[in-house]
Amino acid sequence: MRVPEPRQVLIAQGGYYVMTGVAPFVSRRLFEAVTGRKREWWLVKTTGILVTAIGASLISGVVRERQTPELVGMAAGAAGGLAAIDIVYALRGRISRVYLADAVVQLAVLAGSPAVRRVAGRPARVLSDH
Repeated sequence: MRVPEPRQVLIAQGGYYVMTGVAPFVSRRLFEAVTGRKREWWLVKTTGILVTAIGASLISGVVRERQTPELVGMAAGAAGGLAAIDIVYALRGRISRVYLADAVVQLAVLAGSPAVRRVAGRPARVLSDH
């Protein structure tokens, strides 16, 4: 099996974040049909804006060939943090179990992250402007 290049992982993560981040703004009804009813809609919007901003930043960094350690760290931190939130709160019954599917995506992204590759001793081939 071919291992994706770090830039491919960051582009995929960025695209996924932009798509999922704007979803609640496109259709609340459809978003809640997939993820379950939400009591705190302001929190959904806040999360959506932040996830969209992270996704757009990841895409911008790759397109501009500025995949700095800070950008890679933000990508890994977002994937790990969102996976943890998905798992903990889905298992506690606070959010829909559909979020466990998102956790799988987040963990896959984290596994392919240039940051994790670097820690694991595999070359990440991250580009930067330095």
